[in-house]
Amino acid sequence: MNALPLILTVFVACAVEAVEALTIVLAAGLTREWRSTFQGMAAALVVLAAVVAVAGPTLTLLPLGALRLVVGALLAVFGLQWLRKAILRASGHKALHDEAAIYREQVSAAQSAASQRAGLVHWYGFTLAFKGVLLEGLEVVFIAITFGASQKNVGLAALSAAAAVVVVATAGLAVHAPLARVPENTMKFAVGVMLTSFGVFWGAEGAGVSWPGNDAALLALVPLTALAALGYTALLRRAQSAARSAALSAAVPVLAHSGPGQPGRMSSEEGAR
Repeated sequence: MNALPLILTVFVACAVEAVEALTIVLAAGLTREWRSTFQGMAAALVVLAAVVAVAGPTLTLLPLGALRLVVGALLAVFGLQWLRKAILRASGHKALHDEAAIYREQVSAAQSAASQRAGLVHWYGFTLAFKGVLLEGLEVVFIAITFGASQKNVGLAALSAAAAVVVVATAGLAVHAPLARVPENTMKFAVGVMLTSFGVFWGAEGAGVSWPGNDAALLALVPLTALAALGYTALLRRAQSAARSAALSAAVPVLAHSGPGQPGRMSSEEGAR
């Protein structure tokens, strides 16, 4: 199988999570101190690298059929979760991920937190950066390990993830602000489509299904998954619009029958004038 889907999917997924982690790191560094923030970030990256180093080779020891069955099921579930969030946000049922607002919340929390220092480490900044990078990074590690193990190329997946981190970190540190203009939901939608498609493809292969055209079946499976997701988005958006129209229609009679002196109806004295 061509390595390009592996590189692109892992890179984009890692970029999305790196943007979210960057918001937390900037809040910690700009409100507390950069040294402790970088220490927390480095500690989290060491933990994530250890997870990849241990779990990656372990997965590749499994028989390919069993590996693809397990990994396919996990990727499909994980991909559907990403798609669900992206669809709900795109259809208006859930607020878009606002990095600027999250940054302001994190800054406010950091400024109001008590200042605790042990030696050379500022523990609030260290902990905030560590938790942010670790939690966001675990999703990327999962994607990198499963994608890489399925193609027996965990190293390439890890390099793709590292490249995304470098790109996002460089951009964020250059502007000293969260990357609020990144089309995060669109990227989540694309990654969700890819994860779901490959999860279904590999899971079916692991269960003994032979796809027509082998790997070429993905050329049909990916667009079909995307069309289904776009269709759900359109249906939910239409339902949202219908609900808003119904709410406005219900509000009109209330205004029309409001009492004297209330908006929507003139009093008899005002009418006589």
